[in-house]
Amino acid sequence: MAGNGNRNHPQRGSSIAVEPIKSLRAIATIKKLLADSPRNYALFVVGINTALRGCDLLSLTAGEVRAILADPDGAAKRERKTGKKRQLTANGAVRKAMTGLLATRGFADEERFFLGQRGPITKQYLWALVKGWCGAINLPGHYGAHTLRKTWGYHQRVTFGVDIPTLMEIFGHATQRQTLTYLCIQPEEIRSVYANEL
Repeated sequence: MAGNGNRNHPQRGSSIAVEPIKSLRAIATIKKLLADSPRNYALFVVGINTALRGCDLLSLTAGEVRAILADPDGAAKRERKTGKKRQLTANGAVRKAMTGLLATRGFADEERFFLGQRGPITKQYLWALVKGWCGAINLPGHYGAHTLRKTWGYHQRVTFGVDIPTLMEIFGHATQRQTLTYLCIQPEEIRSVYANEL
């Protein structure tokens, strides 16, 4: 492995695509790890239960969160990258995590929902948090801020059987191959075809 660098610490300047958290057990373990930190727990749970990009997750305001919680159909959130509005609906896990964090203090509606000691959390800090959580449970692989969104998509496809065209639409991808590659499941899908017996 000489010259390639450590798998979890690539050489400076190299570009490594982050992976989804594929193991449901690992997800449950990270939730337990974060149970005593309402902010980190909410960051993780909301991240893996919505298709929000890291920048959109971090730009959520307390007012937007209250609007999402107030309506069973959720509320519209404008994506920073595309400028498009998309409906953000909270499942039970998201509602519990959001409600838990809201209860920790009095948030003003215009205030960012995810705050650090020095103000709003940055994408770089989110990247470090996710990498740290995965490292804390000795999860091999490359993880970062984008892992949360990828984890949502991976389990929509693999665990819940959501079709690729639906995921393409949600992610804004142009091709099915792009979605399969993004979710790190193309080789798995191809291998599974050869396992079909006639």
